[in-house]
Amino acid sequence: MKKVLFILSILILAITHVEAQCAMCRSTLENNFSNGNPGIASGINTGILYLLSMPYLAAAVIGYLWYKTSKNARKKLSDSVIAR
Repeated sequence: MKKVLFILSILILAITHVEAQCAMCRSTLENNFSNGNPGIASGINTGILYLLSMPYLAAAVIGYLWYKTSKNARKKLSDSVIAR
């Protein structure tokens, strides 16, 4: 129970840092865009999309490998039952 409370308190404390970073990115983007430099904003947006897509890609690869393994195991099981 103590471990859960400890982890929960760390996560709650980390939220404030995340909110602060979002404000810093936003102000950086607004300053660069208003100064006529939209390249940095495009780069940050691309980075956000990259970070967003990686967990989904990892889950898809793991799901595919899991499906392939279970399919092979079922086939091997059915082949061994037929051979008997």
